[in-house]
Amino acid sequence: MKILYINSLYSPLIEGGAEISLKLIVEGMKSLGHEVLVLSLMPEPGLKKEHVDGVKVYRAGLQNGYWPYSKTKKNKLVKLNWHYQDQSNEKMARVVKTILDGEKPDIVSCHNLAGWSAAVWEPIHHAGIPIVQVLHDLYLLCPNSNMFKNEQTCENQCLSCKLLRSNHAEKSTQVSAVVGISNSILQRFIDFGYFSRAYKNIIYNTRTIPNPSAKAPRKSEQPIRYGYLGTLSKVKGLEWLIEQFKTLDFDAKLSIAGKGDSEYEKHLKEITSGANIEFVGYMNSTEFLAEIDVLIVPSLWEEPLGMVAIEALANHVPVIANKRGGLQETVKDGINGLYCYDSEPGSLSAVMRQIYFEPQLYNQFSQAARESVASILDADRLIGEYETVLKEALKKPLTVFSK
Repeated sequence: MKILYINSLYSPLIEGGAEISLKLIVEGMKSLGHEVLVLSLMPEPGLKKEHVDGVKVYRAGLQNGYWPYSKTKKNKLVKLNWHYQDQSNEKMARVVKTILDGEKPDIVSCHNLAGWSAAVWEPIHHAGIPIVQVLHDLYLLCPNSNMFKNEQTCENQCLSCKLLRSNHAEKSTQVSAVVGISNSILQRFIDFGYFSRAYKNIIYNTRTIPNPSAKAPRKSEQPIRYGYLGTLSKVKGLEWLIEQFKTLDFDAKLSIAGKGDSEYEKHLKEITSGANIEFVGYMNSTEFLAEIDVLIVPSLWEEPLGMVAIEALANHVPVIANKRGGLQETVKDGINGLYCYDSEPGSLSAVMRQIYFEPQLYNQFSQAARESVASILDADRLIGEYETVLKEALKKPLTVFSK
């Protein structure tokens, strides 16, 4: 089987978990004897070919107003124009057709399509090649990829999303199989009428995480260290976390690891108001998780999966999570952690208190944590499930409509 993978970025250009997972999938499929190649974007014009860890990688220059992964801020009008072009970028679709003509893959696996746009489905479909679309985020529903606006999660598409994604559900009928990295994200697209003809699947992402020593049992009224690990941004619920932490009246510390927009970081530090909160910047996740007792994931948006929670549980660290999105599929209330609810702000400090004043509960969660995600951590499981989806998609009859 010859497989073409399309994603916005590919190693060593990495912006998030999607790129890490894709590299694992690509190399895993290669190890099973399949021929694999990757098509990704680069800021420079043109098309170049290289090899990354034995994998053939094409990098195509993005044909749009600017490179979206630059740290340079753009004004709203410039951003709007970029998203307008990105709703259906025919120039990038022609690049895909060039690769299809030259490489003639048996199947194409699309991942994050920001910059490529959903227009790339058409040349693949018209070539009679099955498409597998993997959903890592909400890009195909929302230009911002998160359906979060005015400091709250969007239950429905706003006007700009409706306009910029007006025909995406119809275009998605060209897809043979769709994979959600959680049931939550897959169901979100189904609810909006996407992928009506596609074979539907859920495949959880994984990480290779060594099994460290178990956490020492906690004792009554022992000092506790809570932690946050990830991007420092509004959608992550950090202001809620800080305000709730400041209400605690026992020996606790909050460590915040990660970076974000400098102005927002400054704002967060200002609202700590002398509380026992430290900002530690970027840290290796294994080292950070070894230093804390409880990870808190207060995300306000519908996290597609929440790999940081899986990493914590794999390191025997219980998790407090906002009950939203894919976090509900790994953090199990009363088994390996506790839920809080952004609709009830005080629920966060309440569960922080509970896990402190009930050390036996903490110990129970910590002991159960690694085993609760053991199946997700199996890389062979991940690769085997993707191979099965690709094989099933190849069997699915294609209805190709002439232009």
